[in-house]
Amino acid sequence: MIRLRATVLPGHGVASGRSGNPRFPGGTIAMQKPFFLERGLDLSPFHPGTLNLSIAPCRYRVVQARHTFRNLKWAEAEPPEDFSFFDCRLLWRGQAYEGLIYYPHPETKPKHFQPPDVLEVLAPRLEGLGYGDVVGLELDPAQITVDC
Repeated sequence: MIRLRATVLPGHGVASGRSGNPRFPGGTIAMQKPFFLERGLDLSPFHPGTLNLSIAPCRYRVVQARHTFRNLKWAEAEPPEDFSFFDCRLLWRGQAYEGLIYYPHPETKPKHFQPPDVLEVLAPRLEGLGYGDVVGLELDPAQITVDC
């Protein structure tokens, strides 16, 4: 198990719907959720938005995803995309929370850019967690590795 400290950063608000983008009413995660469920991945345990976690100065490297979905057409106005998910665990305020790293493949979503030190994580809603807070992050080295 890889254990890291990660800092919560603000995101674009598109995944959760906070951005108010009319193309994605309710957010992209809420829109994508039924398509992932049809393919066997239930995202209902997680808040419908992502936590943007910086592991700087480290960078992550994809090894083998737990789930990969290719050519997923989830929105009328968007081209099909590839997505992968990786197991993770968040440690915060003495509790452990199971989560998933949400990874839209950059080659199928060129406008979606995250720095190489930022992971997007789906997790249960963590009341009180805010920007700048530091959490523990555990990763499975068979799925994703880290270079520091």
